[in-house]
Amino acid sequence: MGHFLVARWNGVRVEVFSIGFGPELFGFNDRYGTRWKVAALPLGGYVKFFGDADASSATTDSRDLTDEEKRVSFHHKSVWQRIAIVFAGPAANLIFAIMVFSAVYLTVGQMVTPPVVSEVMPDSAAEQAGLQSGDRIVAIDGREISRFEEIQHLVPLANGATMTLTVRRDGETLGLEVTPTIQEITDSFGETRKQAVLGITASTSEDDLIRLGPLDSVGAAFSQAYGLTEATVISIGQMISGERGTEDLGGPIRIAEMSGQVAELGVVSLILFTAFLSVNLGLINLLPIPVLDGGHLVFYGIEAVRGRPVNEQAQEYGFRLGLVIVVGLMIFVTWNDIVREVNQFLEG
Repeated sequence: MGHFLVARWNGVRVEVFSIGFGPELFGFNDRYGTRWKVAALPLGGYVKFFGDADASSATTDSRDLTDEEKRVSFHHKSVWQRIAIVFAGPAANLIFAIMVFSAVYLTVGQMVTPPVVSEVMPDSAAEQAGLQSGDRIVAIDGREISRFEEIQHLVPLANGATMTLTVRRDGETLGLEVTPTIQEITDSFGETRKQAVLGITASTSEDDLIRLGPLDSVGAAFSQAYGLTEATVISIGQMISGERGTEDLGGPIRIAEMSGQVAELGVVSLILFTAFLSVNLGLINLLPIPVLDGGHLVFYGIEAVRGRPVNEQAQEYGFRLGLVIVVGLMIFVTWNDIVREVNQFLEG
């Protein structure tokens, strides 16, 4: 929808708006000539602009266009207009997530658990560092902490690296060095994975769910979207560097499975999970891989600097390589899903 709206605002004719890929199941044409359709393979979607030779906007239509057709052709717009149109897709994913988070925090509420240690597990990293029950963690590595949920977000990202905790205890401020331990944990979906933990718990109650005002809900939504973005970028970087394993990568099978599990927790949980997926989808599309939006942006960025587009042969080879990478990644994450399902079956 982001691509579609910004393209329309820039005078580009949109030929197809498809939910899914492959053969069309049903659809209709609007008064502007756009074919809105639902296709057989529900693994994404695309917008096809006038002048595109294919749905990826990788190549232009080879036929000669009239001046009137050039005015509504995507590939005949300025490089900055094309950048805006391409970037609008991932941006819409992030905006949608922020809207969802904000609406939930405004109507249902947000979990706001005080960052106070309720219990320190024996022989844990927290005990070794000297944390005690009743300690309030006010900062981690200089980053201010106001909710226990922020601790749960930051500690796994450290992936076992030593952290500096700023703690308030009996009116005094202490600095404690702690090295989280990597342990196997079972999450709320019943999946076992390795994660860095401190070994502390927080006291929770129904009062921890606080309904926020309009401005606070938007601010909290931005913070949540930023946190998810940070976690995704850092995790991908750690996987590329070899610091983190790739077993947490999941594909369509895992998404479907987790969607069903989240749905059992209630409508609100499912809505929040949709926002989580939207953030991840937006970030994945920004990866600098040809075929994805990020790959298009790289080519258009080069064009903006050089003053002329990358030659068509280089773009064609780039998009072929990008397609191989994307298909390979899909195969890999699907294999991860299958292995995970088989292991769960054998353990169960």
